[in-house]
Amino acid sequence: MSAAADIPRRRGSLVVFGVFTLAAFVTFIALGTWQLERKAWKEALIVTLDERLAARPSALPTRERWASLDPAADEFRRVSLRAEFLPVREGRVYTGGSGLRDDMTGPGYCALDPARVADGGMVVVNRGYVANAHPAASLRPIALPEGTVEIVGVLRWPEAPGAFVTAHSEREDLWFVRDQLAMATAYGWGIVAPFYIDQEAPMPAGGVPRPGPLKANLRNEHLQYALTWYGLAAVLAIAFAMWIRSRRRELR
Repeated sequence: MSAAADIPRRRGSLVVFGVFTLAAFVTFIALGTWQLERKAWKEALIVTLDERLAARPSALPTRERWASLDPAADEFRRVSLRAEFLPVREGRVYTGGSGLRDDMTGPGYCALDPARVADGGMVVVNRGYVANAHPAASLRPIALPEGTVEIVGVLRWPEAPGAFVTAHSEREDLWFVRDQLAMATAYGWGIVAPFYIDQEAPMPAGGVPRPGPLKANLRNEHLQYALTWYGLAAVLAIAFAMWIRSRRRELR
């Protein structure tokens, strides 16, 4: 094949390679822009959490208002309530640490128990953290406080399991998402509030489980990620320009 006849084939390969390069460039720019959007969202979330977690606790809404509460507007609000824990099966949620509590640094579980409030409604309370690398179904439940308890805590809504995370291990009787509604069904707790309470106080006499205040300590590295994607787009554009320049010389 002559050099002249080979020119159309080379130009065709140049066009195909250019299309793929443009697609990759647009993808990198889109990913960088998405990271900037995530950065703005994360910063707004941190501000919201700081404001809500620093506010004085207000009285827990009455049972009639529970269905109208909105996670977007009410989650992480501090509340106070008087409640009596029920002597029923305890729910345990495995944790390897928390971005909202500095004192949860190792594997263990959170103990969740239902409690009856004054108007007859029932809320589930995350009583706190228990350090235990291998929580098993054979563990004895932690003793409950007797009588009515003054609780200060934070409103939370149930988590959804991820695509590769099972919600509950029946063999170990251990949960991997905080879903008090599923626990209530599994353990026969009855009808519970659509939210649960992350307890801050009081601290139990023996210190176990260990409640504690939440703190917005979320990682925000989206700017670095955005710069990485934009940098890849710039490197790709420069490399493609240099390749085009060399190809043109060959075609001439």
